[in-house]
Amino acid sequence: MATKVVYFIVDGQNEQAEFRSDDSREDLKETFRAAAEAGPDDILKLYNKKGNLLNISPKLAENTPDTRYTLEVVATHCNVYFPEPHIGAQIGVDISMIESRLGQLETRVYVDNGELPTMVKDLKLKVEEFKEKLESVDHLSWLGLTKDISCGTSLKPFWDKTQSHRKTEQHSKIVFDKFKKMSCVQVTDEVREYLRKPTFDNWQWDDSEMLVLLRQMYLDLGFISKFNIEMPVLHQWLYEVYKNYNNVPFHNFKHCFMVTQMMYGLTWLIDTPSLLDDLDILILITSAICHDLDHPGYNNAYQVNAKTELALRYNDISPLENHHCSVAFEILEKHHCNIFRNLPKEQYRKVREGMIRCILGTDMAKHNEILSSFSAINNTSKFDFQNKEHKSLMMIIMMKVSDISNEARPMDVAEPWLDCLLMEFFNQLLMILIKVADISNECRPMDVAEPWLECLLQEFFNQSDVEKLEGLPVAPFMDREKVNKSSSQIGFIKYALLPLFESLGELFPVIEADIIQPVRTALDYYTDMHKALEEEKKKRDSVGDLSKQNGITQPNHIST
Repeated sequence: MATKVVYFIVDGQNEQAEFRSDDSREDLKETFRAAAEAGPDDILKLYNKKGNLLNISPKLAENTPDTRYTLEVVATHCNVYFPEPHIGAQIGVDISMIESRLGQLETRVYVDNGELPTMVKDLKLKVEEFKEKLESVDHLSWLGLTKDISCGTSLKPFWDKTQSHRKTEQHSKIVFDKFKKMSCVQVTDEVREYLRKPTFDNWQWDDSEMLVLLRQMYLDLGFISKFNIEMPVLHQWLYEVYKNYNNVPFHNFKHCFMVTQMMYGLTWLIDTPSLLDDLDILILITSAICHDLDHPGYNNAYQVNAKTELALRYNDISPLENHHCSVAFEILEKHHCNIFRNLPKEQYRKVREGMIRCILGTDMAKHNEILSSFSAINNTSKFDFQNKEHKSLMMIIMMKVSDISNEARPMDVAEPWLDCLLMEFFNQLLMILIKVADISNECRPMDVAEPWLECLLQEFFNQSDVEKLEGLPVAPFMDREKVNKSSSQIGFIKYALLPLFESLGELFPVIEADIIQPVRTALDYYTDMHKALEEEKKKRDSVGDLSKQNGITQPNHIST
């Protein structure tokens, strides 16, 4: 087994370490601990010449004496739990505030400057004994920040009513500048692997980090070399995409990322590179990124009933989805943003046609039609992955899976279908795939999926409030006076998600555990919640009836 030699500086002394690529991470860390004369509870950090954090693992790149790394002992693990008040008393500050502020400050300093100024070093020293709370997990992210990817978070939905509808140019530029600087930092293998899982938790990542992860998808799928995509052009394209997602509660950039992440996870789960052409996979991922561009936060029903400009422009036919397509190709028309500019004309034509099909397939009004067509094919035919028409239909289904897969994920391949299907059927399969990705939140862990439901309901309530003011029809499932979390999800899961996922599962049985079963679990969760609410309501009603009989007036603030 070949050995590696790395050169580094610790406490002003030049050192070097030799290790094998099959050594364990802990063995390598022990080597660095010995060089730094650090104790077993000390936390080590390794920096390159630019001041960027490096992952201490056997995959650490070799360097030269002229490009020595810098090894530092930055903190000590605290193995005794101190109650929050005790910590606060020691430093005179709320420790939770320090943790939050320190994390933000370190991110900005590392990314913007590559080194810590004296003022920040002094702050680090002040809270050094408590920093274990931030860095005690084994897996630090590729930015050196704590990202606990072993469990969910309790973060509230990010949406803030005080935000403006459109992103400001200043805000977008700040995010983009951070993204470009972070692009110089290597994403760890652990994060790359986590990015492929249905359990991915978006609430732990900010916008600039998610842009880096989208970039990583194109790298790991080999799109850069296969389609001659220039990196500066990819960066500019991602920037324009980001700018064109609005600050609405649900259909925002974070939703775009989650749909794409599900589509990306399905790609690895089903092993689509062995089933589809590279160009088909490029269509799926790119369609997922673009599928809700410039969403205004009000659905197609509102557009049609309010006779908006979009409804008039597209003759009431999927006005939003047509608009998303239009914005996507307006961005691609800009030479410096056109990631497809080096494709041959025939390949570009196929990409454009495929993206239009996929994005238009996300219109929920077409849900039953697409599912019925796919189910008919699935029940009566065998799928042939060498048949171009069959493959096109399968791509639509994958996009549908990704969009609705927050409560589910993985997929294996079943027996091939009969090769007697028409192109129309394959296009429907492509639409189903993007639909799955688009409505996949209930496939994910509950602490990831439930905040998304709160965002969706907020967007629904915003629309219904406006509809009431404008005298327009209001859908019951969007009326804050008629719907709650449990009632909104039970019917949707039972009649929309499960039939779609189970039909797809007949083709790809591997999705049963990671995609279908989580959705069933979510259905049980919301069913139990609904029953509990109904029982509570009955109790309140019975108490109220008894009070009336006894002439007692009950307070009207009993909690539900």
